[in-house]
Amino acid sequence: MATVYSVQQTNATADPVVKNPSNVLGGRIRVAHGVYEASSLASGDVIQRLVLPEGARLLEGSLAHDALGSGTTLSVGYAAHTNSAGTAVSAAPAAYKAAAASTGAQKVDILATLALGSGTVTDTNEDGVIITATNAGTATGTIEVTIKYVVD
Repeated sequence: MATVYSVQQTNATADPVVKNPSNVLGGRIRVAHGVYEASSLASGDVIQRLVLPEGARLLEGSLAHDALGSGTTLSVGYAAHTNSAGTAVSAAPAAYKAAAASTGAQKVDILATLALGSGTVTDTNEDGVIITATNAGTATGTIEVTIKYVVD
């Protein structure tokens, strides 16, 4: 049976040692939390939730909401922004959670898989990246997004 090593363990045992960045090992977890009280929020409306800084490693998150109304859905992603190289990045409204029914009150995971951004690192200029929730249907009620991340 073989022993294999993660990239981070390989760095730690290299000669000379390669320092792992703090958003990988030893960093402090931060929380970003955004609340919006929807009142007949129109279909297709985008709620700008919170701003994450450059280099934030996204660990986990949640979307919590009231029963928002018949036929409503919510997705979570990010707004168009500029990356650290100065290149425009298109909005991805469902990057962290695909649109799903929001007709009943619930709390669900976002960033739940690698494909949905778990463990990714934000690449943005000094303005940060805005996390969004996108509504379909006419929604009324409280919508909360929480993301845990590490930068240092």
